[in-house]
Amino acid sequence: MTGTAGTVTSKDGTSIAYRTSGTGPVLIPVTGALGTGTGPQDSAIGAPLATGFTVVDFDRRGRGRSGDTEPYAVAREVEDIDALIDAHGGRSAVFGFSSGAALALAAADALGAKVSQVAVYEPPFIVDDSRPPLPADYVERIRTAVAAGRRDQAVGLFLTDAVGIPAEYVDAMKNQPAAGTAEGEIQPPSWADMEKIAHTLVYDGLVMGDTMSGNPLPAGLWSGVSAPVLVICGGESEPFMRSGARSAAELLPHAEYRELPGQSHQFDPAALAPLLRDFLTSHMT
Repeated sequence: MTGTAGTVTSKDGTSIAYRTSGTGPVLIPVTGALGTGTGPQDSAIGAPLATGFTVVDFDRRGRGRSGDTEPYAVAREVEDIDALIDAHGGRSAVFGFSSGAALALAAADALGAKVSQVAVYEPPFIVDDSRPPLPADYVERIRTAVAAGRRDQAVGLFLTDAVGIPAEYVDAMKNQPAAGTAEGEIQPPSWADMEKIAHTLVYDGLVMGDTMSGNPLPAGLWSGVSAPVLVICGGESEPFMRSGARSAAELLPHAEYRELPGQSHQFDPAALAPLLRDFLTSHMT
């Protein structure tokens, strides 16, 4: 997907790279762990929506063409989204995928009326015993591996502990080319590309906080969200994904929950686009 490239400067001075495409109301997609918003595999999320919306794909800090400034805090990533919104008219819808969904909700919570609508696809909340919780020391182990120069180990920890891929399959992935996908699906990054931004796995771990602990989401978690919210889960996804998504929708005051038949966490953007478009257009203010 081609578009107009640019950068904005976040509150702490970090340069955030973006690319716009299409025309219409502004929509900012927020990628999940190890995703880059302006890469070819990630821009596929916004491509089907570029007719009718101005899609602002961006590289989250520490990824792609964006800068990075220490110390990291989730609030800094919210400020990045705020800067993008200000640069594109002062109000925008946001769409978050996976851990990017949790970041999109954090942005809507903090930015209030500047976020017009929120759509999220499969925030990986673990709220019951339908799958093992994330280990309590997960973020610290990722941080330690990156600090020691073991980016491969950090990626492996993410894939086994957070994603749930068996260790023997992860070992095999290191020496294989990137897996192919069905037509229209998002192409996953190669192992080398994942290693390049392995340090940002700490960021996504902090974005998720305690929401993967196996405990119910705390009341008031997003008490500042005033925008309408659509929470989506794939009809073929794991039970814990559906439990977490439903819990999020129940907690938010203006939210609805929908399942997308035939889809899983590795979804087809073309299948998701009509649902997103209907939600966004029906809740314009």
